Amino acid sequence: MLLNVHSYYSLRYGTLSLDDLIQGMMHHGYDTAVLTDINTTTGSLDFLRKARAAGLTALAGMEFRNGDALLYIGIARSNDGFRALNEFRTRHNRDGRPLPTRPPELGDTLVVYPYGAVPPADLRDNEYIGIRPPERNRIRMEPAAHLERYVILAPVTFAPPDYRLHRQLRAIDHNLLYSQLEPQMVAPEDEVFIPRAQLMALYRDFPQLIRNTNRLLGQCSFEFDFRTMKNKQTFTGNRYNDRQLLNKYTNDGLARRYGKNDREAHARVARELEIIEQLNFSSYFLITDDICRYARGRDFHYVGRGSGANSAVAYCLGITDVDPIALHLPFERFLNPKRQSPPDFDIDFSWNERDEMYDYIFNRYQSGHTALMGAMGTFRSRSILRELGKVYGLPKGDIDRLVNEPEHLLNKNEVTNTILSVYNRMADFPNQRTIHASGVLISELPLTHYSALDYPPKGLPTMQFDMYVAEDIGFEKFDILSQRGIGHIKDCREIVRQNTGQVIDTNRPKRFFTDPQIATQLKSANTIGCFYIESPAMRQLLTKLRCDDYLTLVAASSIIRPGVASSGMMAEYIRRHHDPATVTYPHPVFREQLEETYGVMVYQEDVMKIANAYGGLDMADADVLRRMMSGKYRSKDHLIEIEDKFFSNCRARGYDEQVSREIWRQMESFAGYSFNKAHSASFAVESYQSLYLKTYFPREFMVAVLNNYGGFYNRKVYVNEAKRAGAKVHLPCVNRSGYQATICGSDIHLGFDCLLNLEERLARTIPEERQRNGEYTGLEHFTRRTGATLEQLVILIRTGALRFTGTGKKELLWEAHLLLSSDKRAARAAGPALFESFSTKPVLPPLETSPVEDHYDEMELIGFAVSGSLFDLARSDYRGDVMAADLMQHEGKTVRMVGDFVAEKTVRTKRGDFMKFGTFFDAEGVFFDTVHFPQTLQRYALRGAGLYLIEGKVVAEFGCPSLEVTRCGRMPLKSDPRSE
Repeated sequence: MLLNVHSYYSLRYGTLSLDDLIQGMMHHGYDTAVLTDINTTTGSLDFLRKARAAGLTALAGMEFRNGDALLYIGIARSNDGFRALNEFRTRHNRDGRPLPTRPPELGDTLVVYPYGAVPPADLRDNEYIGIRPPERNRIRMEPAAHLERYVILAPVTFAPPDYRLHRQLRAIDHNLLYSQLEPQMVAPEDEVFIPRAQLMALYRDFPQLIRNTNRLLGQCSFEFDFRTMKNKQTFTGNRYNDRQLLNKYTNDGLARRYGKNDREAHARVARELEIIEQLNFSSYFLITDDICRYARGRDFHYVGRGSGANSAVAYCLGITDVDPIALHLPFERFLNPKRQSPPDFDIDFSWNERDEMYDYIFNRYQSGHTALMGAMGTFRSRSILRELGKVYGLPKGDIDRLVNEPEHLLNKNEVTNTILSVYNRMADFPNQRTIHASGVLISELPLTHYSALDYPPKGLPTMQFDMYVAEDIGFEKFDILSQRGIGHIKDCREIVRQNTGQVIDTNRPKRFFTDPQIATQLKSANTIGCFYIESPAMRQLLTKLRCDDYLTLVAASSIIRPGVASSGMMAEYIRRHHDPATVTYPHPVFREQLEETYGVMVYQEDVMKIANAYGGLDMADADVLRRMMSGKYRSKDHLIEIEDKFFSNCRARGYDEQVSREIWRQMESFAGYSFNKAHSASFAVESYQSLYLKTYFPREFMVAVLNNYGGFYNRKVYVNEAKRAGAKVHLPCVNRSGYQATICGSDIHLGFDCLLNLEERLARTIPEERQRNGEYTGLEHFTRRTGATLEQLVILIRTGALRFTGTGKKELLWEAHLLLSSDKRAARAAGPALFESFSTKPVLPPLETSPVEDHYDEMELIGFAVSGSLFDLARSDYRGDVMAADLMQHEGKTVRMVGDFVAEKTVRTKRGDFMKFGTFFDAEGVFFDTVHFPQTLQRYALRGAGLYLIEGKVVAEFGCPSLEVTRCGRMPLKSDPRSE
């Protein structure tokens, strides 16, 4: 009887989760319902799965609306009908057209109109009119022929207590006050579950409608096989050819990577290929290989990472640069017969090349079979309070207090009580459909078999469900990611070629692992600009470890994670690293399996190794156990089954029960925060590639970092780093600079993109016009050729971009104002010849500009001083008792330092108080770190950018110094003379 059920996937309209709907059906006596969310089939397959588990029948449909206006309800008679509804919605999403008042004929579907929308005589054979309970008396006098076309329509949208919540969601959706909602914007208050017996009683005078509704439902079915893979099944057209092609490509790579005589590698690859074929993953590997081949053909640098790097086949194909045999990475972590959730490859491309990779994938694979993965944005705690605060018209200050101190406003007034009463109910409600950060689906069947497709602003078709539903129904996504670190590497190679003539290769990273100069850079944490290893926390960790080799860097990339640090295992790992002779192992198996990490389960693979070697589980079961322990597996019964097997095997091997229990506890503890080793290894490879470039081409590398818009830090830090590397960094110049930074020898000219308020059009026009027609000869010549406005000219002049004229900035500003006064603008608009007639320059007295003025101009218009440093602006010549390079010599002493603020990180203590970690550099450009405990922070707050005088005690942990701050404050700077 339920032809029109809404879940909360009817965004900002419905309030019921799919589980709520299942419970509502069971409680009210219904065995069948049609899920008809508004303009979406997001929940259809998940509803089917949940209903099937509960012994209920779920049917699929969609409610079609233009804005608030209900047009009709589409119900799928079969899976073909479900696809037809999805295709209809998809076409209108793609074209951006409103829906028609009547749908075209859609195969294997039924249509239900609201009463009064279409005359009964005009209905097609598959069309009906829904009669809501309040409307039933209107049809008492209808002709019998009309009654044949009427069905019961009892919409479900919310539970009775949630009507206010529904209205609040509608107000949020319309961006209106609660009191401004109009009747057509909200559902009637009776759109709730009615007990089935009560619903039948309401229509007892209309038995024809009951029969019609039952007959309609009887025509419908919706089936789905959740067990089969839904990805594109073959790459070549059949599985045999796929297998042959994958074997050929893999064996070619095997010879290249390992040579012809490596028995271990040949056996490993053969075993992997057997599992890949057994699980029908050949096409998945071949499609990933195809994507990577295209990237290599375009000279796009990429990094294959994640659990896919556990595969020797992936290594041989060139999908990853991580050797899983050398690192003892089990293939079963990526793929095994007992893995229920599908694996995926993560491939990082440069941030400015990913769009071309998307274009290739969408053009290479069939239209309608390829889409971006969807994602579901949900209401979060702060956003809930902000949105509801706006709905009730609260002033911004009151909303801020509500967000920051909700507990203090309870029982203050009726409005805040109303808001707080629905706060928990709304938490994690779906709010908007969006795009997954990287996922792409390539399907065997058209994707409209599974959902309608959205067309967000990016323009690429996007699934209406998220990755969790995709996993449940049998999809493996391809993760096409982007990051700026890869851009650093590719651009640096080209900059080096242009500046030095050298052609360098970063695609064979193993040679970097044994380079002594790179090892020295790593050990000293000279890693600013290098992917994943430049943050203050990571540089401190590298210093504490005295890291100088690849395997230690791989471990560092894993133990930097918050869970490891807070558990105390980071400190324990560092201690064991420096004194391995004192390490004790709970069992000889730990020494055998985890000697590389001193008995600490640093990686997810370590959990698997111990479960296998100590507990006797095969690697497939060991991977299932790892996933269960980390909360990524749903079957608790299966966990109990594997736990029993683990302890049974331990007893059979004669192990001490207490030791086994302790090892199980450690595995449970580590599994929650341990990191995939292959992922860490992939990151470490990219870190080494960056570090190679920074070691041998430091100035070119910093230009590449600047041109990819940095990494962890702001531009000021990278300019400082370039200067430390011996570069002379110049302000932009209209006759030297490009849109981005350039280097010639050791001279770096910043690009026009660094000027904060310069229009992008002009920033690009300046170098392009110079390339076409030669250098600029003066202010007027420049202005005429580029069309710069007075406002834009002022930015260029104040940042020294027209210094080639030899005229001071103040004189140039006068000339610019005279040149672009209203009559001159009119003359220029009349044409170049007339404009050229205004060539007489006024005679101005010398106008001096001080270095302090230049400094303030640069800070205002670039964000920091390029031609000097903040230390030059200090009123005092004092630069501290100690420089950062000498801190270790003063361990345990209280010292004073002067530092230019770089970054801060705020954390909460166990008691809930705020504390901070700061990073500064001294007058020599060397970094140092500070710790600000809660009491100190309350008295001496960090207030962002500036020059600070800092007093504190020098403490060191594993040879890494920092300053525990007792007092600090900003130092006074020289005033801008123009403001005095």
